[in-house]
Amino acid sequence: MRIYLIAGEPSGDLLGAALMQGLRELVPGVTFTGVGGPAMCAEGMESQFPMDELSVMGLAEVLPKYFHLKRRIRECAEAVLAQKPDLMITIDSPDFSLRVAKLVKAASDIRTVHYVAPTVWAWRPKRAGKMAKMIDHVLALFPFEPPYMEAAGMACDFVGHPVTTRPQATEAEAAAFRLHQGLGEAPVVLLLPGSRKGEVTRLAPVLGVVLDELRARYPDLRAVLPAAAPVASLVHDLVESWPVKPLILDPTGQDSAAFEATKRAAFRAADVAVAASGTVSLELAAAGTPMVIAYDMAPLTRFILKRMMLVDTVTLVNLVSDTRAVPEFLGENCRADLIAPAVAATLKNPGPQQQAMTLTMERLGRDGEAPGLRAARAVLARL
Repeated sequence: MRIYLIAGEPSGDLLGAALMQGLRELVPGVTFTGVGGPAMCAEGMESQFPMDELSVMGLAEVLPKYFHLKRRIRECAEAVLAQKPDLMITIDSPDFSLRVAKLVKAASDIRTVHYVAPTVWAWRPKRAGKMAKMIDHVLALFPFEPPYMEAAGMACDFVGHPVTTRPQATEAEAAAFRLHQGLGEAPVVLLLPGSRKGEVTRLAPVLGVVLDELRARYPDLRAVLPAAAPVASLVHDLVESWPVKPLILDPTGQDSAAFEATKRAAFRAADVAVAASGTVSLELAAAGTPMVIAYDMAPLTRFILKRMMLVDTVTLVNLVSDTRAVPEFLGENCRADLIAPAVAATLKNPGPQQQAMTLTMERLGRDGEAPGLRAARAVLARL
């Protein structure tokens, strides 16, 4: 069996590597070609070109590389058509992946699989119908996604979320983190303002005031802020004006594995988190850390999304658990005077969130078959 795969960013590279492991376990003679990162190359793929070329986000970043990316789209499609694999699997990065799939489908009947369903349940539902013209089968990360894809005419299987297989800190590691950082038995709030410059810049001033208001309620409160590498220096600059200084975990110059272990211990050690919206809510749920979600965006983006959203919550824990246990403060509601009382209430009564987080992890496949193997079974069953 021959399979052509495309991943365009680090998260997709990890999904692809796990899928390749699963496929090799079920079909020992399978061979792989395509585009991937270090994880997929470690599984035996020789990438057609460096995956980093596709890790481009934002209009300002894409425009200068527009013609280069168009050439890479054509090159990938030509490679697939020349190799005639048993199937092509594209992993996330829809702006690139689906353009390749469109060219492949226009010139052949090669089966196409896309791993990670688009968020049509949240906004732009017509994307599913457009996607069905070039994709035969979708592998979904969330259990509520298959009906949306199937309604558009594609086969779809829920295969579990990779967050359920990631290592978690033990109680002993969390206790060691508290001891090493001098946190003692104080209540600890984890601050997670995001990994992009814009979101960190907008959220940091709000978090500074939230922290100040919480310290008035909890005089011994401590705050820990694990900074994302791309914005670490910006985080240091922004917290200088805060009346209460957090402990910043800075990955700069550190061994990545050691930093990730420290970060996991911080997640487990925290009593509550204030986090930007996104998959971080699932990471917190996996660690068992109650949370409050806070997020703001540029005024024009806020205006557009507010009119396009199809759901009443963007927090994945709320969506997967079918509860509204996690408070969220978005857009004009991303205000310290609203967020701080919600954090205090969560500290006082974390029980409902703990139940929702446990349910979320169960529904995403915790303690079940690994998502990579489950995805491989789904791919082979639909051939």
